[in-house]
Amino acid sequence: MTFGPQVFPAYARVRFLPDPTAPGQSENDVDLDVLDDPDDLDVVRDVVTVLAAHTRTPDDAYFCMWDGWGTPPGLDGQPKVALPNRLFFLFRGALADIDDWDTPRMESTVVGHTPPPAFIWPADRAWCFALDDDPHYAGVGGAPAAVADRSDTRASTLWRLSPPTRSRRMGRSLTCRCR
Repeated sequence: MTFGPQVFPAYARVRFLPDPTAPGQSENDVDLDVLDDPDDLDVVRDVVTVLAAHTRTPDDAYFCMWDGWGTPPGLDGQPKVALPNRLFFLFRGALADIDDWDTPRMESTVVGHTPPPAFIWPADRAWCFALDDDPHYAGVGGAPAAVADRSDTRASTLWRLSPPTRSRRMGRSLTCRCR
């Protein structure tokens, strides 16, 4: 699930923490106090800003938030997307709406912190951004030019690319159904 559907010709990782450097090391072993990195939501905003140039539908996009963070006030009855072992609130809007993601409508998801969207994709399905709640990275799938573009924002320093190739170990292809 961390790379989204396996339908794209190229994939990359967006790392929020450094990869382990020693055998058996976990991302939990990283000393977060010494990192001078922006928070996860800022990284997601920067990546989405870059990816927006690689879609014909930047004003029509989908965002999913894992329902395991809780139900913010006013979201009862909000459409949901079901994936194996997970449910997500489904939102629709412009990619630029990511700038308003942590506004008061979301403030009750997790006290003091609004988690980034778990999935973001434009209506033309040109690419998909996928962030599971466990790994220290997100996945981006899309055209090779989209996953290699790190221009125009500080994402050029944040979007630490792994080789943009598909892996048989990415997990199975996902089929979503809305509820």
